Amino acid sequence: MTSPSYHPVFLNLKGKRCIVVGGGRVAERKALSLLESGADITVISPEVTKRLRKESVKRLNRAKGSSGKIRHIPRKYKKGDLKNAFLVIAATDSNEINKKVSEDAPHLINVVDVPSLCNFISPSLVKRGPLTIAISTSGVSPSIAKAIRKELEKLYGAEFGKRLAFLQKIRAKAMSEIKDKKKRERFLKKLGAEAIKKLRSTIRLNDKGIAKLQEARRSGRWKLPEWFINEIKSTKANTTQKIS
Repeated sequence: MTSPSYHPVFLNLKGKRCIVVGGGRVAERKALSLLESGADITVISPEVTKRLRKESVKRLNRAKGSSGKIRHIPRKYKKGDLKNAFLVIAATDSNEINKKVSEDAPHLINVVDVPSLCNFISPSLVKRGPLTIAISTSGVSPSIAKAIRKELEKLYGAEFGKRLAFLQKIRAKAMSEIKDKKKRERFLKKLGAEAIKKLRSTIRLNDKGIAKLQEARRSGRWKLPEWFINEIKSTKANTTQKIS
């Protein structure tokens, strides 16, 4: 069977009604991911994990109007539960229930590990502050997507999130203070290029350090090279100074 050709998209789920059918570990992971997006989540399952139970109680006690909330309906799924749902995830251990949920879903539906019952699939993600990298094999091999994600996690470390948070502040200021559109675009383009240059130099530095560590391990010497320690300290100091 030929895999569907998916259209990649990032959804704004703040305040949207999302339903997760199932209460196990997979359902927990899906629900918590939706919660990070500010969605209003209902979990339907006779039993849920301790973490989901704790989150549902915690969110009920939060101030009214706060983003992201979750509640638990402690029973089996039944027809009508998905009314007005923007997004639905089926994560039960019953093929029959998952199929029924897929048929009843009014809009977006994801049945975990069954692409044929979905009209969208969830990619493997790398998140570093404002940076989100989505990886997908269109459902062909989730394990390969996971392997690529792990490689990217090493390549794009926490410094990317910090640098982007810094750029976000500068961009907001530039948008309000540089009235000329062309000048503003040139400024932001130069700022972005400089940020990438700095971050790439950090990656090369880390690669050099890893190579030295591997060499030390092979020769039985575990002491870090002095130049590496000094450069790491210098890089961290400069990054912290510019971000703060």
